[in-house]
Amino acid sequence: MASKLGRNDPCWCGSGKKYKTCHMAFDEKIEDFRRKGAKVPGHELLKTPEQIAGIKESAKINIAVLDYIADHIEIGMSTEEIDRMVYEQTTAMGGIPAPLHYKDYPKSVCTSINEQVCHGIPSEDILLQDGDIINVDCSTILNGYFSDSSRMFMLGNVSEEKKRLVQVTKECMEKGFEAVKPWGFLGDMGQAVHDHAFANGYTVVREIGGHGVGLEFHEEPWVGYNSKRGTEMLLVPGLMFTIEPMVNMGKVEIYIDDANGWTAYTEDGKPSAQWEIQVLVTEDGAEIISY
Repeated sequence: MASKLGRNDPCWCGSGKKYKTCHMAFDEKIEDFRRKGAKVPGHELLKTPEQIAGIKESAKINIAVLDYIADHIEIGMSTEEIDRMVYEQTTAMGGIPAPLHYKDYPKSVCTSINEQVCHGIPSEDILLQDGDIINVDCSTILNGYFSDSSRMFMLGNVSEEKKRLVQVTKECMEKGFEAVKPWGFLGDMGQAVHDHAFANGYTVVREIGGHGVGLEFHEEPWVGYNSKRGTEMLLVPGLMFTIEPMVNMGKVEIYIDDANGWTAYTEDGKPSAQWEIQVLVTEDGAEIISY
């Protein structure tokens, strides 16, 4: 990285400052980690202040849409109704639902109920039942900037087992966020999530994880939650990604619905839960961008 620019060239970050007074020492620090064998992000994964501002505007819509769902979701509603609300609220605020037509995905949001792990497709035929837990995964594009987050909702008389799963999964996400530190590693976050889930008797899905996000819907790095501290990508200020562990009440194995090619289910039919936040690594810690 550091060798590509001269000391007096304009910095790659767009600040207008000379490289030597802006990001040269920063790049040299990254290069030192790379020489020691660490996986490091390229400049293209590090968000500039201008980009971060644009992503935050996108996130305002994403958060507002999930807030709207929280106020209106109810027993008896179809998941297609949730999809309509997401589309209408997102577009009314000037955004575009990122999932719509993404790799032929047919809807504006993912609605995953009970044993559905993720990527549940909204339908008029799926009605929310008393005792259901559901993940609503919302993603927004605004002026080319992407935001992404999801929440769990519990409907009516939810069993204590399901309530505990939802709560512990949220704690896993929170503990993962607490482990995000500049110049640490993505595996630090992954192990924090894994350890808390397994300490509570749960498993964490291996095949599907989080991802970089901001300038594209899905960027590098891929974000897993069965990793080890001190491994995976170096956490550098400006790196942005999602923390979205999928935690199973039972065994870890999942399968994808052959009929639609999207929806993941637990192999043993037991419930799964997921919470998702979009985070930015900062100079002194991390910031939640969308929730």
